[in-house]
Amino acid sequence: MKKRFLTLLAAMTAFATLTFGALTVNAAGRPVTIKSCEIQGDQVVVTVSASSVPGGDGNFYLYANEVYQDGATGKVVATAKAGKSATFTFPLNKNTADSNLSRKFLVATKSGGGSVQVSDEHYITNPEASSAVSAARIPAGIKGLLPDGQIANSTDLKDLGIQQVVANMHMSDIVGETTNPAFPTIVYPYDGVEYRFNGFMMQSYANLMKFYNGQGIAVTMTLINDKAAHTADLLHPLARDAHVSPGYAFNTVEPAGTAHLKAIAAFLGQYFNGATGHGQIDNWVVGNEVNARTEWYYTSSTDLDYNVNAYVKAFRIFYNGIKSENASARIYNSIDQEWGRLSNPGCLLAKGYLDRFNYYMRREGNIDWGLSFHPYNSPLFDPYGWMGQKVWVRNDVTTPYITMQNINILTDYMQKPEFLNPAGAVRSISLSEIGFTSSFGQDLQDASIVFGYLKAKNNPYIDSFMLFRLNDHPHEMLSNIAQGLRTVDGSKKSSYDFYRAMGTPEEAAYAARASAIMGQDVYALVKSGAVLTR
Repeated sequence: MKKRFLTLLAAMTAFATLTFGALTVNAAGRPVTIKSCEIQGDQVVVTVSASSVPGGDGNFYLYANEVYQDGATGKVVATAKAGKSATFTFPLNKNTADSNLSRKFLVATKSGGGSVQVSDEHYITNPEASSAVSAARIPAGIKGLLPDGQIANSTDLKDLGIQQVVANMHMSDIVGETTNPAFPTIVYPYDGVEYRFNGFMMQSYANLMKFYNGQGIAVTMTLINDKAAHTADLLHPLARDAHVSPGYAFNTVEPAGTAHLKAIAAFLGQYFNGATGHGQIDNWVVGNEVNARTEWYYTSSTDLDYNVNAYVKAFRIFYNGIKSENASARIYNSIDQEWGRLSNPGCLLAKGYLDRFNYYMRREGNIDWGLSFHPYNSPLFDPYGWMGQKVWVRNDVTTPYITMQNINILTDYMQKPEFLNPAGAVRSISLSEIGFTSSFGQDLQDASIVFGYLKAKNNPYIDSFMLFRLNDHPHEMLSNIAQGLRTVDGSKKSSYDFYRAMGTPEEAAYAARASAIMGQDVYALVKSGAVLTR
């Protein structure tokens, strides 16, 4: 449900084996545990413990692998005497050809003339410690919008009281040479290699970010890996067939593509950290609805574990790269509402994807990742935001779909101990896309928006409610999806005023009108947590 972002303003014996066909993970039998892997000054300090001391030559060897390397195949960056505990210290080497910022680390021993992996892999978990900038985040309420590109030429954001916006950034737009001589190509040296970014597009984004920031609006940017000749190295090898989709998996398999991703992550984190004059982006979403394999994060593999593992590697790169240039930035994954049922059998269930993603994050070093979720109605053209079809919406974790009606299922799930962030708190949850159609009556859209907003506002774990979209889109309307606050010709729908009233002194009056449409008090329904069905 994404619209391409345009502006008129000028990422011991058991082993992990990765192949293009399948991924096998077997972590049993590794007696060494990496307890921490953190930046301290210009060094990295890794501490380990051992349930038993494996045999060998009496030493532990710490390997630094690139994300595409598995087993004791990378570079030995430190050694320590084998024992029940050990500490390794080695240089971070940030922004050099030997940077360890986004590498993964493992412990091995020497035995029989070879090296044997005796720990799981682990990434640096505090990349923000290497950043010289920690931008003051723009304070914002939950009221958000995915605006059209020309929004900078209107007064809608101020009129609607928008506090957050979400936009899309396609790799083909920002990477490569500039065609406009007035905006020279940006040459960015990173890890010993020079990379090029489109100066015109970067300035266009910068102008728009500064426009949003100037109105006190916080920005969330979704990074989408589209397909173009000049960004071919960013495509995962299993995304290079004839399949056509708006989004593809990032390349974390090949050295050049992986290095390019690292540079993009650091460049974007620095360019938009609020200290370089290009505006500030507080939140980054790596990919869009990544469980929607055939649509938004394509690889030809249908294996859940393979796809999640490939995404986790890209996520780690973007997390470490962005936060190494802006310590306060938040980095989110992205899943859709298909919690327990697939409308497209080629995709992957949101719940299964989330579970597997969290497994890898905990196993390889827990970090403060956030969750971007899209709780659309099912089907998308269902006009009743407060009363879904009982076959699709239930008030328990077995529900086929999670919509605004039962969004508490998601936030309850994220409160489980195994999903908490490193500080023991519930992670940031952003509803970065949500919308309701007016194709079957504007009154139904009006009531649905009020209900959805109030559900989000009254859930303490939800940080944003990003309404999709400002204007109806002709192509979507062919499927009875008219989610705009304005019609195609720009005329205001009644939903414009309903959304404008939310969070203002007029809210109660418009909530009363929504209650009349719904046939029950919307505040009472939200407070009760009841899930009505038809």
